[in-house]
Amino acid sequence: MAKINWQNVLGWNEEHLEDLRFTGYAYIRQGKYDIAKSFFEALTVLDPESAYDAQTLGAIYLQLNDPSNALKCFDKALKIEGDHAPTLLNLAKALFMLGKKDEGLKLAHILKNEKDIGIANVAKALILAYD
Repeated sequence: MAKINWQNVLGWNEEHLEDLRFTGYAYIRQGKYDIAKSFFEALTVLDPESAYDAQTLGAIYLQLNDPSNALKCFDKALKIEGDHAPTLLNLAKALFMLGKKDEGLKLAHILKNEKDIGIANVAKALILAYD
């Protein structure tokens, strides 16, 4: 069965998708993750090659204490963009939430050397918390 290109079906362009992202992000900023989730679920269907949308949806699932669904989103994002440090960091968080301490620590130890100091510092904090 062929995949449906929903952007073509709806006649949407990148500007429409950016409007959805902006609105979803506004709900994230307000802490309304349950509402933001709907926007990013739609975006992952409308733009299935966007690592950003998949990663953001995964982060929303983390905020909603749903690490299993977060893990699925991070896996999808990493298939699109395999070395995205923020996604890898959130993946480590999801692994810890799922009780997969050894896997989470292995990833955190890799990320503690990340050039982005924010990522590195959170990875180090996770190591201190879980090691």
